[in-house]
Amino acid sequence: MNRLMSAGQDLRWRQEALEQTGLQAGDRLLDVAAGTGDMVFVAQSMVPDLRVVAVDFSLHMMQAGRSRTDSVRRRADGSRPPGWAGADTYALPFPDQSFDAVTSAFLLRNLTEPLVGLQEQVRVLKPGGRLVMLDATPPPDNWLEPFIKLYLNHFVPLLGGLISGRPGAYRYFPDSIANFLRPEAIAALFTKAGLVHVNSRSFMFGTAALVAGEKQA
Repeated sequence: MNRLMSAGQDLRWRQEALEQTGLQAGDRLLDVAAGTGDMVFVAQSMVPDLRVVAVDFSLHMMQAGRSRTDSVRRRADGSRPPGWAGADTYALPFPDQSFDAVTSAFLLRNLTEPLVGLQEQVRVLKPGGRLVMLDATPPPDNWLEPFIKLYLNHFVPLLGGLISGRPGAYRYFPDSIANFLRPEAIAALFTKAGLVHVNSRSFMFGTAALVAGEKQA
């Protein structure tokens, strides 16, 4: 569904997010709410010998991601197998300053306390490390807004229901976007969480955003 809803662009967005991390060979990456591992496997294909830990609250999604590991490793020369761990976003089971970068995709808008989630990610980030997130955002106030809302409110739930057999899950999707923050407000949260050099970029007519910041050294 991520591929379909973004017309295949979400993989490119993940690549751009990982470019923002500045990761080098041998660095440690934490991917929060990793799901079935899309960000994990893109990262391994981009950075040799990367040490990746993937965490998610949904054990079933991680089990699906782990089943992909062997085939992906055969295509990514020199990559280490990622570590997988069940974890609560608000209480990550890692010491302070454990990772060179932290990423998440389509997590923040699902948190009831997004600032607390960001602060926990900052806690496990090394000084000078980068925190980068991707998420869907409310459409901008312009002439495209009615068409985007039509797509989100009707086409996505219909397609999601046909593919997953669970249309209710995709009726939640447009509501979560409508009630979420715009990129500039997310950037302000990054600053409030203690990050510096914060920047943001929008994709797909303003309906998705990448926000990145650095932990002060």
